[in-house]
Amino acid sequence: MKNWLKLIVMAAGFCAAGARAEIGPLELARATTEDVLAIIKKDKDIQGGNQQKTLELVESKILPHFDFGRMTRLAVGKHWRQASPQQQQALIGEFKTLLVRTYSSAFTQYRDQTVEFKPLKMNPADTEVTVRSQIRESGRPPIPIDYAVEKTANGWKVFDVTVEGVSLVTTYRGTFGEEVQRGGIDGLIKTLVEKNKTPASPAAKK
Repeated sequence: MKNWLKLIVMAAGFCAAGARAEIGPLELARATTEDVLAIIKKDKDIQGGNQQKTLELVESKILPHFDFGRMTRLAVGKHWRQASPQQQQALIGEFKTLLVRTYSSAFTQYRDQTVEFKPLKMNPADTEVTVRSQIRESGRPPIPIDYAVEKTANGWKVFDVTVEGVSLVTTYRGTFGEEVQRGGIDGLIKTLVEKNKTPASPAAKK
């Protein structure tokens, strides 16, 4: 199944407003997934590929609920300590842009897929949990998607997404590590900047 279908829940799962921050991670994911998918289903402009409306939806409903700082640290891995504070901020900004560009096209592909969430195993004192879900589409096997989430002062934040057993953070860690080996931290930043300036290829939209 195309990557956009596997990752559409990533874009919808944790997009609640601040007033709902006290809700548990499972309830938050279930309620807000329904909200966002309902918007996509009704908005013909987004389904038709309107990039401006898609980016507005991503920025308003998704970005505030992902911990891009932690995601970037995990993706850069051991090389993170080599980066200066300025380089670290540049990496966070470019990585966030990369993810937004890569996955915003998922919204234009949504039709009638459904999302199911599994019961959450969580103790009251837990500050990190895994929310498990799966995408269902008629005639296809379900696609498992797991969210690694942490409880912060600003509510629950996603810091990794695992699709069919493949971690987003781990996947990028390998790629980023190779770039650092070739050109150092500045080389990685340059590669991300250049990639973010180029139009998304058809392959990146699938």
